[in-house]
Amino acid sequence: DKSFVVADIPGLIEGASDGAGLGIRFLKHLTRTRLLLHLVDMMPYDGSTPAENALVIENELQKFSPTMAAGDRWLVLNKLDLLPDDEKEERCQSIIDQLKWQGPVFKISGLAASGTKDLCSAIMDYIDTIRDNEKTNPDIARADERRREIMQSEARQRIEELASSRRLARQQDRHQEDDFDDDDYDVEVVYTD
Repeated sequence: DKSFVVADIPGLIEGASDGAGLGIRFLKHLTRTRLLLHLVDMMPYDGSTPAENALVIENELQKFSPTMAAGDRWLVLNKLDLLPDDEKEERCQSIIDQLKWQGPVFKISGLAASGTKDLCSAIMDYIDTIRDNEKTNPDIARADERRREIMQSEARQRIEELASSRRLARQQDRHQEDDFDDDDYDVEVVYTD
């Protein structure tokens, strides 16, 4: 009889914090979250490495909102069902080491539903603990609200920086167009008697 809302933020790509793809639209929704689950594909389809992909997202979070990047994040290593059994532990540990990950780590297979119940239970326990702490200590609730305000402020600032740089680029383009001299490409006609 308990529940929580999960927002799946797909499409975070390198350059998302600079406006690439739909990154900014997705990133701004993260300012409302209490916990980020960093879902890492253990068998990327594009030949990249899981650690490289995770580092790209970490970098985008840091550029978009340092406060958000410093918040609670869990590492979720997904698609373990695609790895040979004798390699699973070693490959997972390799990613944890490469990322220098210090927080909680969950190893799952979404397709096979392996480890997903434990992950969901841990999320619910986390949320319950936060709610209980906020009820007993109003300072914790105020600190969380302040953290969200800072993240939203950082998000607005980043979005305004991008909008400003785009406006400047458009102005520069217009200025270059104004310098275009149509006469440079006209044919010169000389009439003689």
